[in-house]
Amino acid sequence: MTGKRGFTLLEMVVATLIMAIAVVGLLSGISGATRNAARLRDYDRAVQLARLRMNDLLMDYVMPRDTLVSGTFDPSMTGGVESGWRARLANFEMPPAPAPGQLALDRIELEIWWASGKDHRTLTLDAYRSRVLRPGDVAPGAPQ
Repeated sequence: MTGKRGFTLLEMVVATLIMAIAVVGLLSGISGATRNAARLRDYDRAVQLARLRMNDLLMDYVMPRDTLVSGTFDPSMTGGVESGWRARLANFEMPPAPAPGQLALDRIELEIWWASGKDHRTLTLDAYRSRVLRPGDVAPGAPQ
């Protein structure tokens, strides 16, 4: 019998096993990368929504002080993900002797929340704006 070249059945089984291990490893890596990409997409969307909402709040000079204001986002803006926001406007800094016409500093705290599977994730943003004090902002009897 002449020496014929080829693979034995054992060599084929070993090669198939090695290839299966490699494919399983690659698929698990791809699965993890996909989960990370989805998480980053949701976080990026929340950042964009927070910026839009914060811009609106910075321009809203009738927002009540020291009161929690909240709302939800339109699902068409969030890709169908349930999400919303909570905000609070507070005095941050007042002049030593407040009087109408002086500048004061406000702080806006904004929290964006969104559903991520069974969990709720949050992103918090703070912003500051100046405002001119009006007669109603100064307490009666305060030193001027």
